[in-house]
Amino acid sequence: MVAGAPVPAGFAAAPLAAARTALLRKRAGEVARHWPLLAAGLGPRWPEVFLHWAAGRPGAGSLRDGWDFARDLRRAGTLPPLGAEELAAREAGHRYDGQGTPRPRRFPAWGRAGGAVAVQLAGRVRLLRPARR
Repeated sequence: MVAGAPVPAGFAAAPLAAARTALLRKRAGEVARHWPLLAAGLGPRWPEVFLHWAAGRPGAGSLRDGWDFARDLRRAGTLPPLGAEELAAREAGHRYDGQGTPRPRRFPAWGRAGGAVAVQLAGRVRLLRPARR
């Protein structure tokens, strides 16, 4: 219903659209719980920006949806500084190829996004440099 499929025969379009919007808003709330800094960085624009991104995309789970969303914002150059710091920390602590489940890193690693730099050493992630504000 949220992936943008056509309305099935025999269904009223208006109630289906309302249900679709409600499900997308619920999805935005779930992603915001997993990515609080990203949501805070976008502030009151969060629901609108996320709904625009999520419309027509099947959900992959809150963690992965937020990761994909943050990476798309980074590519577009619109990732807010708080979101950049959160993405850098996630990238330092976990491997995620955009397809499978994120896996914890075993070896020292670093992540970088929007000027923010985070490192992971011995299972702990530290932000070395915050994003430009």
